[in-house]
Amino acid sequence: MPTEVGHVEALCRYPVKSMSGESLQTADVGWHGIDGDRRLAFRRTEDRGGFPWLSASRLPELILFSPRRGNAASSGPPTHVRTPEGLELATFGAELAGDVARRHGSPVEMMYLNRGIFDEAAISVITAATVDEIGRLAAEHPDARRFRPNIVIASTVSVPFGEDAWVGGVLSFGTTDAYAAIGITNRDERCSIVNFDPDSARPNANVLKAIVRERTNKVGVYGTVTRRGRIAVGQSVFFEPATRHPRLASAPS
Repeated sequence: MPTEVGHVEALCRYPVKSMSGESLQTADVGWHGIDGDRRLAFRRTEDRGGFPWLSASRLPELILFSPRRGNAASSGPPTHVRTPEGLELATFGAELAGDVARRHGSPVEMMYLNRGIFDEAAISVITAATVDEIGRLAAEHPDARRFRPNIVIASTVSVPFGEDAWVGGVLSFGTTDAYAAIGITNRDERCSIVNFDPDSARPNANVLKAIVRERTNKVGVYGTVTRRGRIAVGQSVFFEPATRHPRLASAPS
């Protein structure tokens, strides 16, 4: 039997890679993660490398841009983006691309990928206890937004870094097949984005230093969707190790 390990404290999606996220009460989850999550990104048009996407590690100001949509419940692309100065520009318009290019110092263009633009896997998970502990270690106010998770879990046993024990197993949300399930694949290796204050983009290097020093640069976990469905804030979360989960136990290595 799966073991209850906590409940969903927060849900978030990020329509445009490295821009601010949207807080959700419910989320529909498909094979490519939360519907509408990281489907857009700015491509650095002069980059010929394997990862052409512009991220906040190159342009910290990007986290101060806010995607906007007429219908908050829609999972489609946002129609506009609010700049740090409060201007609302069309998502695919030349004005927005030009504004970001000016800040970045080289041309960019907005791209849409139906399967998402992810660094590693389609779903990222962290526990509230881990967020609090990193805040303590870095002498910084705890803020889950620094870690840009899709799902924040309040654990039944509030022990920092407890999500490490879920790697290789499955998290399920709710008790029926109408709800999503996620196979936890690996720990989340962090970059400099965690250093930037989500409200000001001001850096604090102590955050990443604490993660490197205490956690070999890995905090939170990644996952892939094993069952499509819905996730909701307040929903109970259950864990099952791979050896007891039929789909994972019988999968070829």
